[in-house]
Amino acid sequence: MPIRIPNQLPATAELEAENIFVMTEMRAIHQDIRPLRLLILNLMPTKITTETQLLRKLSNTPLQVEVELLQTISHDAKNVAAEHLETFYTTFEEVRSRRFDGLIITGAPVELLDFESVDYWNELAEIMEWSRTNVHSTLHICWGAQAGIYYHYGVSKHELPQKLSGVFRHEVVKRTSPLVRGFDDAFWAPHSRYTEVLACDIEAHPDLELIAVSEEAGVYIAKSRDSKHFFVFGHPEYDRATLAGEYERDLARGLNPAVPAHYFPDDDPTRQPVANWRSHAQLLYTNWLNYYVYQTTPYNIDEI
Repeated sequence: MPIRIPNQLPATAELEAENIFVMTEMRAIHQDIRPLRLLILNLMPTKITTETQLLRKLSNTPLQVEVELLQTISHDAKNVAAEHLETFYTTFEEVRSRRFDGLIITGAPVELLDFESVDYWNELAEIMEWSRTNVHSTLHICWGAQAGIYYHYGVSKHELPQKLSGVFRHEVVKRTSPLVRGFDDAFWAPHSRYTEVLACDIEAHPDLELIAVSEEAGVYIAKSRDSKHFFVFGHPEYDRATLAGEYERDLARGLNPAVPAHYFPDDDPTRQPVANWRSHAQLLYTNWLNYYVYQTTPYNIDEI
């Protein structure tokens, strides 16, 4: 959130030069405030787990947020009770005529399929097209980020030699971006995916910019220059045990997975992993909500 200071305080100019958001008394007096309307398109099979992880991050801010959950009707979800979807989820047809301050599109375990081969691709493409005019800012996560950057900007994904799983060291490459305000120079974040988007493809696109990368894991954060679209190619919302659960699941399936990198102490999967990404993850969601949704969305939501 911004700090509110007297109109003529000498520190104002210096703080603004450091890209710190300050709000003068005059602006604060005339500021209208209302709850933010946020829509989450949950494509993960473990919907309740994903709901909990995302809502934990979204709730830990001073902002009042009204959250609605969205499902695709062109895909039959097998890992959640139908009653849960009927009770808590809406469909695109029910929100098509409405406007939202923010949209989150989650990941999905369909990375090895061509986008057009995913059974709900046409519906997802329709939602992403709708978001251009009915959503102020959209945050895409993991496969959702790959799908979004492909649909909106034509940037393709590439298959990795093996699954990328673990917690990896990252560096911020655009420190002036409010999205990474408060981040350390180096920070850690979880990844779990079979495909990647290349930094050179993002850098070559005039409407995109890189925000954070990893030597081992590649691109982590990119965004559109107009701040309409944000792409996070990892899973900052993951809990301490999420990667361990995925590793044990793959073991049980006979997939012979590699131990998630930099996750278990001494790479020993019998030991409890240490969660060293929570602070940056919280900052990521808070900064997106604050700087790119709350501070810039119209007070009259119909003007989006």
